[in-house]
Amino acid sequence: MRIHYVQHVPFETPELILNWAATRGHAVRSTLLYQQQQQLPMAEEYDLLVVMGGPMGTKDEAEFPFLIQEKRCIAEAVAAGKRVLGICLGAQLIAEALGGQVYHNEHKEIGWHPLQLTAEGKSHPLFSHFPASFTAFHWHGDTFSLPPQATWIASSDGCAHQAFTVGNRVVGLQFHLESTPASIRELAEQCEKDITPGAYVQTKDELFASSPYASHCQELLFMLLDKLEQEN
Repeated sequence: MRIHYVQHVPFETPELILNWAATRGHAVRSTLLYQQQQQLPMAEEYDLLVVMGGPMGTKDEAEFPFLIQEKRCIAEAVAAGKRVLGICLGAQLIAEALGGQVYHNEHKEIGWHPLQLTAEGKSHPLFSHFPASFTAFHWHGDTFSLPPQATWIASSDGCAHQAFTVGNRVVGLQFHLESTPASIRELAEQCEKDITPGAYVQTKDELFASSPYASHCQELLFMLLDKLEQEN
């Protein structure tokens, strides 16, 4: 399978997604927007488009004009029937590209917080291997409304719309399954100003206490990607 990922900043990387791709023998290419690599791929050039996170918002087009082209690229990928996975900002970009709205969430979520599958999520073929409740890593202040035709997959106490699908080939995850202890430390260093007191904001020590959850997140991610690969 040909994978193309879009990365917005140097400290939000695909991490475990690249590990999965390597173990499965998939070819990987990238567009690093922070390095002025603003030529996004044509839909025929990949089988899976992965859109990563970043500290900017979907509407920050004046400061980051590549967002306009990026949303167009996502819409074209979906229209072409390609597999698309968006994480955090990436999920928000998919939602907006497909007709949803992105706006500030009532709460910031930073740290390891539990999520719950919806009834639709429990029966969805891409998420049938997920437990009804699980804990994943979060770092966001915005959220999104579900775009038309989307299926609501998961929620948390601090944010209703945590995951959605459009059909069986498009997945938006507000949370992070791909993070590693090293990538979390880098994110915390680069975005330390975000760590302000809040109902769903953990301390640095709590952020780094990932051992009970990290291996489980990797298992869930790998199974999700395996299922996404198998969708014809």
